[in-house]
Amino acid sequence: MKYNILIIVLFLITSCQPKHDVPETINLHDNWQFKAVNDSVWIPATVPGNVHSDLLENNHIKNPFIGNNEDGLQWISKTDWEYKTNFLVDKKTLNKQHIELNFEGLDTYASVFLNDSLILESHNAFRTFSIDVKSALKPKNELRIVFKHTSVSEDHKKNKLSYQLPEGHRIFTRKAQFQYGWDWAPKLNTSGIWRPVSLKAWNSFKIEDIYIQSYQLTNEEANIGVNLRLKNQLKTPLDYFIYVNNQLHQTYENIGFHNTPDFNLTIKNPKRWWPHNLGNPYLYDIEVVVKNNHTILDRISIKKGLRTIELVTEKDSIGESFYFKVNDVPVYMKGANYIPQNSMQNKVTIAHYEKLLNDVVDANMNMLRVWGGGIYENDIFYDLCDEKGILVWQDFMFACGMYPGDKQFKDNVLQEAIENVKRLRNHASIALWCGNNENSEGWHRWGWQDGFSESEKEDIWNDYEFIFKKLLPTVIKNTTEVPYWESSPKFGRGNPKYKTEGDAHDWWIWHDGYPFEHLENNVPRFMSEFGFQSFPTYETIQYINQSDALEITSEGFKNHQKHSRGFDLINAYMQRDFPVPHHPEDYVYVSQLLQAYGITRGIEAHRRAKPYNMGTLYWQLNDCWPAVSWSSIDYFGHWKALHYQAKKSFKNILISSEINNTILKTFIINDGLKGITSSLQIKIIDFNGNQLWSSDEQIYASGNSSAIKHELNIDTLGIDKKGILIISKFSNSTSFFYLAKPKDLKLKKAPITQKITKTKNGFQITLKSTTLQKNVFLYTVLKGHFSDNYFDLLPNTSVTIEFETKAVSLEDLKIKTLNDLLL
Repeated sequence: MKYNILIIVLFLITSCQPKHDVPETINLHDNWQFKAVNDSVWIPATVPGNVHSDLLENNHIKNPFIGNNEDGLQWISKTDWEYKTNFLVDKKTLNKQHIELNFEGLDTYASVFLNDSLILESHNAFRTFSIDVKSALKPKNELRIVFKHTSVSEDHKKNKLSYQLPEGHRIFTRKAQFQYGWDWAPKLNTSGIWRPVSLKAWNSFKIEDIYIQSYQLTNEEANIGVNLRLKNQLKTPLDYFIYVNNQLHQTYENIGFHNTPDFNLTIKNPKRWWPHNLGNPYLYDIEVVVKNNHTILDRISIKKGLRTIELVTEKDSIGESFYFKVNDVPVYMKGANYIPQNSMQNKVTIAHYEKLLNDVVDANMNMLRVWGGGIYENDIFYDLCDEKGILVWQDFMFACGMYPGDKQFKDNVLQEAIENVKRLRNHASIALWCGNNENSEGWHRWGWQDGFSESEKEDIWNDYEFIFKKLLPTVIKNTTEVPYWESSPKFGRGNPKYKTEGDAHDWWIWHDGYPFEHLENNVPRFMSEFGFQSFPTYETIQYINQSDALEITSEGFKNHQKHSRGFDLINAYMQRDFPVPHHPEDYVYVSQLLQAYGITRGIEAHRRAKPYNMGTLYWQLNDCWPAVSWSSIDYFGHWKALHYQAKKSFKNILISSEINNTILKTFIINDGLKGITSSLQIKIIDFNGNQLWSSDEQIYASGNSSAIKHELNIDTLGIDKKGILIISKFSNSTSFFYLAKPKDLKLKKAPITQKITKTKNGFQITLKSTTLQKNVFLYTVLKGHFSDNYFDLLPNTSVTIEFETKAVSLEDLKIKTLNDLLL
């Protein structure tokens, strides 16, 4: 009797357990080989990957990032390549009703053969392709992909036109444009299987996509739509279970046959997603489980931040505004332009994404612009931006060119846009989709129209307008709630409206050689690009040269400066504002001080102009290879002086000063949403620490504001402007302001005492000096990160710096200061 009861109990338990008939995904990343089409020897390959990294890993080429090796590798992009793998499919999978072969990224002109049958001709590295292979699959299979080099298709498309479009061949191919060479990037035109390949097998039901749409968001409740796209051959009603934060939130039972069911959810007292430094970037876990009776057919889950986003462009007395509202609050955007982290994308790991975006957070940024000559980034990039509260200005992948307008190209771009917007639309971090980078400015200002007939110019511009004023905005309108912007910048710097409407790229600095003061006197409504080059760190230069000596004149190192006038421009600007050292180590150091000095002057001028200006994004955050470039973080992840200084200039509370004739104006910028009352302390000292003047008063800085809080006529003080420092303090912010250029400061010589203490995560370094030490630079051969660097050490004041490292001893710490170079 007891035995029978036990059987019954076990039967009831097992019968109540949900059964599964969910789709099965099998990654096809193993056993790949590759070769040049005309060769006979197969070589091991990595998937995802590309031909350059595969050749490198097999020691068939020299590292393109070292010296001038890049020059000898141009044959790779002129060669056709073939990849193949063999894989098994078990009987259970073969018996599934549907089996798809999915390619998330093929770069670029690829012919795909499964068991010698041509199943796909791809022509866009930014698109995904799914092929029904149920009838072609066997227990043992061969998958083979032939990549034609891009110039074959590009020549064909180019020859079909009666005129030559600006910017040559790259505009005809839908792949990362920077691979063709840029003024900060090598010419490494890769090909290969650059994103995952998989088989997906299912029977009668599969969730294709989920879109969480916000209908209404208040402090009391969020009304959202859960929109599904299915492949559903079942004619029976199904049950849908929606979980929020792992709790069953709502059940929809007996829902009839539908391939695009929509459900409404209400979340009471919702937690909003806020950008970094304004609040918590809270993410809800939302999961949908679909059942047929007790059988689970499929499930899908995402993390979703609830927020509103709006781009406000309204006519005003000056021109037209350009700012973002998040959760109905105007938000000042602080950040940089982001480029691909490696010319060989497969080399970018999750750890690289984590570190770089942590560096973005540490520098008090809240926005990155994903530049249009790179790639639509991997999902992990946007996942981390969601988690960390970093808004993303997302360009479509068009940069610095006029693109063809034939039907095949337009249809290709249409599918590319739909797929990528759908892929990214659930991310709270996506703040804007922008059509292109500088295409409009190039056409109107860079001489691109020269040599064309009027009818040709009309055709080319009509093609531009179709893509960027019709096709892309229509995709955005039909697919997502995020705003669209046609082209960055709205007006080129040859148009005076660049300061009064839209976003601006200010390249009078650098390209046109204007002094840094130009940035302070020409503030636009939103600065989406401006920048200045510097040398990378010592370690990076040594890697390029493969030498312990710091060689900055070697031919190999020169190859890593891709701007034709780069070295000359750095030197010309250095002569204006800084001492020009002769020793390479000092020159590299000063180049970084120069970059930080100029760009942070721009950042602070933009922030002082709030709310006229509501954003400053410098060019550029990172590098794709070791280089002399505009980056604030070099290829190996080392912070340059700019990143350290930007961290201070991007703080929510900023004290920033300017001289107007003889009047020193002190601004308090408060990007926080709440007002602050605190003491504003200002004092003037000489470089020995003697106080020459001081002021202390209670002031109120209202939330989300910038205002002048103190004015002083400097000429009434009778001080030596080359020998004093103005120190201002308010709340948790401190500002150092000088009245002379760095090269003219009357700095003094004195030792810096140091005390080094071992800590759990590295070392604590305490420094002190009897005189002002300008731009204190700490460096060591050890791998690690200094909590601050290139900072000013006040006289008779101790400063403690944390050095995070895995090293157990620190015996070679070195210190460099501007004092050393001016004396």
